[in-house]
Amino acid sequence: MRLRKGKPKTILEGAIDSALLAVEVYNKPRATFRTQAFISLMIVAWTRLLHAHFQRTIGSVYYEKQSNGRFKIVNGEKWAWDLMTSVGEFNKREKEPIPKSVKKNIQFFIKLRNKIEHKHLTKSDLDRLVFGECQALLYNFESLLVRLFGEEFALHENLVFSLQFSRMRTSGQAGANKMALSKDLRNVTDFVMKFRNNLDQPIFQSQEYSIKLLQIPRISNTNKRDTAIEFVRWDELSEEDRQSYDEVVALIKDKRIEVEAVNVDRLKAGQVCAKVEERTGLKLSPSYHHVVLARVFNVRPPKNGDDPFDTNTDYCHYDDAHKDYVYQAAWVDFIVNLIEHHNWTIEKIREAKRNDTRIDPATILR
Repeated sequence: MRLRKGKPKTILEGAIDSALLAVEVYNKPRATFRTQAFISLMIVAWTRLLHAHFQRTIGSVYYEKQSNGRFKIVNGEKWAWDLMTSVGEFNKREKEPIPKSVKKNIQFFIKLRNKIEHKHLTKSDLDRLVFGECQALLYNFESLLVRLFGEEFALHENLVFSLQFSRMRTSGQAGANKMALSKDLRNVTDFVMKFRNNLDQPIFQSQEYSIKLLQIPRISNTNKRDTAIEFVRWDELSEEDRQSYDEVVALIKDKRIEVEAVNVDRLKAGQVCAKVEERTGLKLSPSYHHVVLARVFNVRPPKNGDDPFDTNTDYCHYDDAHKDYVYQAAWVDFIVNLIEHHNWTIEKIREAKRNDTRIDPATILR
């Protein structure tokens, strides 16, 4: 369907302009606010892209309604669907919905934007931390843009691969950088790792959630016609080529990420209590004593909390596939330490419940 002049095209042009401005800001060498600006502009771009599609297909009905059926009015204007609502409405209406991996990528950035909105982050560590997700957010945007409105609106002719100034940092430099992280940046980093760790492995590994780039200089078998950068589509590789790529990636992959992305050696609450009883002789109820301890030490959010992923990943992870929580062996060690060295008894757990006590786990480990 060709897009003529009018409101849908105006909204779409705003989406494209916002995406291009996001890339322009991100690629500015001296920009220190690049990731935060990129996220905000790309969320605007995604929202306007879906609104342009709704305007073209269902008209001006993509607005929030109140319980009385009237449109919600804010500052004199109808309140349009936000991005996640727009994604949900799109998936209800379309035969080919937005894939779960793409939806998770969008959800990640909405939560990250809310997380960093009032924090003061000046370091470039955040840029490196979420580069893969940023690249995927942009690729996914262009893919849906082309799918809905055609190749004539593709962005790829306007974009280039950003130049890199520095060589890979040494492990010593990386360690020093971590020591210098601000409290705000540590908080955001913890959020990013929690979100990734609670993703299903296929989603985490998908290019739609996060682009994984392996940069290897080509130093032989080149000719003057070769381009400087070549992007290889995984789904077009032969099985032999895929195996070769896997062997290279295996040399440099951080195995900790793999372990944390699946339920390896994770425990249910009942198993935690059984192991604690085996080591201390104290019998805990999974449905009461364990719930109280998890709440006291803020290991997992309350049952009706806003964000089930808001866990202390040293001890607990949210299993999105099964909609429940699993625990690390370190959580068993922590409870055993409480009982054996800090005199935590059944009565003390009940007292903590009555007083609605909250304790930072770090104070116990000192």
